[in-house]
Amino acid sequence: MDSPIIIFERRDHIAIIRLNRSEKRNALSREMMNGLSDALKNIAGEPNIRALILTGADEVFCAGTDITELTGVDETRGGEVSERGQALCSQIESCPVPVIAAVNGVAAGGGCEFALACHIRIASPNASFSLPETKLGIIAGYGGTQRLAREIGQGLALEMMLTGRRVSADEALRIGLINRIAATRDLLTQAELLAREISNLAPLAIRACLEAVTRGTELPLAEGLALEAQLFSSLFATNDMREGTRAFLEKRPPVFRGM
Repeated sequence: MDSPIIIFERRDHIAIIRLNRSEKRNALSREMMNGLSDALKNIAGEPNIRALILTGADEVFCAGTDITELTGVDETRGGEVSERGQALCSQIESCPVPVIAAVNGVAAGGGCEFALACHIRIASPNASFSLPETKLGIIAGYGGTQRLAREIGQGLALEMMLTGRRVSADEALRIGLINRIAATRDLLTQAELLAREISNLAPLAIRACLEAVTRGTELPLAEGLALEAQLFSSLFATNDMREGTRAFLEKRPPVFRGM
């Protein structure tokens, strides 16, 4: 039996998704994107999952869209391809639990766009990032032109996209594209340690923090502040808030239950 192209693993409160199409360097086929979308829907509906790690099998994160699926695509179908990819990246970004990209190699094109949609990015020293679509006569279409500029600034983003060049892990760290670098053998371990650190905190507060940032940064400041106040006040109705403050006063570790 062929290996599944999306491997899902559960470790306590942490979910791990691996892109598993090694013979194609984990290039994104329509089947793979559908599988990833289904996995994200399942995670969003599972209250006991508190963090998600997205990585690639072997030594490649994702080499981008499977170019063979773009041959013969006309203008109308090209719009559909872009909308499908944008919807999936938005699904990653709007995931109710933190999504950590463990970038274990090449993240090119759509793979780079997937990484950009994740909330936190950790990379191995041999990782690289690029949006080389201009070399194919197109542009990034899964949200990369928007997210990259928001992440590292317009000038640096345009340089990457207009030249199509690869950015090394060291440079990605310097320009703020990733959060940290971890040794290749320790990459998944480091991602899991971070996921566990997050999952030990109040899950409802974590979800509210994600919503405040991902939604709020797209709003005018006044509306973002109103959203923050709304989410802040809603947490005072939770048992976790009472447990957290009580544990602090009693000088003991809190036990959060997501209620």
